[in-house]
Amino acid sequence: MSMVSELVGNEIVKIKTSDSSANPAPLGLMGFGMTTVLLNLHNAGLFSLGSMILAMGIFYGGIAQVIAGIMEWKKGNTFATTAFISYGFFWMVLVGLILLPKLGLATAPETSGLVAWLVMWGIFTAIMFVGTLKINRALQFVFASLVVLFFLLAIGDYTGSTAIKTFAGYEGIVCGGSAIYAAAAQIINELHGRVLLPLGVVKS
Repeated sequence: MSMVSELVGNEIVKIKTSDSSANPAPLGLMGFGMTTVLLNLHNAGLFSLGSMILAMGIFYGGIAQVIAGIMEWKKGNTFATTAFISYGFFWMVLVGLILLPKLGLATAPETSGLVAWLVMWGIFTAIMFVGTLKINRALQFVFASLVVLFFLLAIGDYTGSTAIKTFAGYEGIVCGGSAIYAAAAQIINELHGRVLLPLGVVKS
């Protein structure tokens, strides 16, 4: 069973619908988590920014997350739809910011513009974090650590501090790893029919 929200008069009413389709959340979380870990291994200084990260940003972090978001839309899940489609396009925009100047199609963003972009994503993520307070502890950690990551990256770009950017890289690895855990937990728990990897379900 899934829930669909409909506006009846001035109230939002939840309506139960029959849904036998697969859970798309692990796909979206894996796409986000694995791409985030790889990018932040680069930010931590372990390897250079190359085609591997850019391709992950377009296809797995980007397109796969958008697909997961569309699947969540079919399930009536507003939170997951907004999260997966937004972060899917975040990755594609990031790749665009890197590639468009190299292709001579646009100028590279000024530092102040890039800082503003990161801050806006930090604010968006903070809003989404509030939504996780009704879901589970695992997602709360994913979104809380992502808020911290965006603002660390913004501060690192604003100050030009290599130390802050490197620290942000390690924090981003933790953030991405937590998303991978949340995805793995949903896959493994569903297959085994019992909780092997706890998500910390919030009691209503």
